[in-house]
Amino acid sequence: MQDNIRDVKSYVQRNIGSFHKARLESLQKLKLDTILKRKNPYLFKAKDINLAQDMVKILLDAHLSSQEEAIFGNYLEDLAIFINQKAYSGWKSSAQGIDLEFNRDGKRYIVAIKSGPNWGNSSQIRKMREDFQKAARTLRTSNARLDVIAVNGCCYGRQNASDRGDYYKYCGQKFWEFISGNDELYLQIIKPLGYSAKRKNAEFTKKYSAIINKFTLEFNQKFVVDGSIDWDELVRFNSSNTETN
Repeated sequence: MQDNIRDVKSYVQRNIGSFHKARLESLQKLKLDTILKRKNPYLFKAKDINLAQDMVKILLDAHLSSQEEAIFGNYLEDLAIFINQKAYSGWKSSAQGIDLEFNRDGKRYIVAIKSGPNWGNSSQIRKMREDFQKAARTLRTSNARLDVIAVNGCCYGRQNASDRGDYYKYCGQKFWEFISGNDELYLQIIKPLGYSAKRKNAEFTKKYSAIINKFTLEFNQKFVVDGSIDWDELVRFNSSNTETN
């Protein structure tokens, strides 16, 4: 497994730049009007936000937090598949809703990978169950005796019970051990994730500051009158029933 760990560390260092690149691209594509229309102006008023720059920073931080979670989730999914390929010759699944497939001990595992344990509501979980059932039926059309095990794998966190009846849920340490056979992997992958992080974050912070300054100027021009936020105008922009293209 030691050779595999070196491969994993090398993979992380080679590919972590894609995460930083994607988060920077997400920032650069942003439009002030877009994020203003997605957020609740009543909440900002209730929080007594009176500075344009504060408003802009809160909007950007909220947007980036959700974007980064999704971007990094995709990165961890790719990392998990790479690790499983090294450990058990697994492969990226082509089945709907399934991310990873591999064979071990005479069983076929089908895995839906999520970032953390609290990833979905009841409808989304029901959809995952349906995807598991459909994938298992498809696999058994060519081998009726195939033992198919469905697993919801979460890259971080904990779970109270693994057995969910028709599938298993493994989170954090248990998930990384499940796909690799290494109970220390969840610790071993954390260090290489910081590769070049200081330099990449410095670049990001520079761009981020420029966006704040740009959006603050734009916000002032549109929604500030005599030095104060024009809340009526902001709410109209966000919520009036005037149809816009």
